[in-house]
Amino acid sequence: MHAHDQTPAVPPAVPPAVPDVHNATTTERGSFSVARCACGWAGPARRSRDRARTDAAAHMAAPPPDRGRGLPAG
Repeated sequence: MHAHDQTPAVPPAVPPAVPDVHNATTTERGSFSVARCACGWAGPARRSRDRARTDAAAHMAAPPPDRGRGLPAG
């Protein structure tokens, strides 16, 4: 039997890219609706689908985060 060379998985040196634009959607969990975005944001669980959609719309209207590119805050 020959031992196979196995290279251990190395984590990436750079974290995965976060999208520059928001892409929020709503999903349902039981009787609750939750808004989530591709940037990692998640709104509170709501019993009202309309409130979850409002949370998503408000988040998409917000500017994307700086993410350390040296841009002025605010």
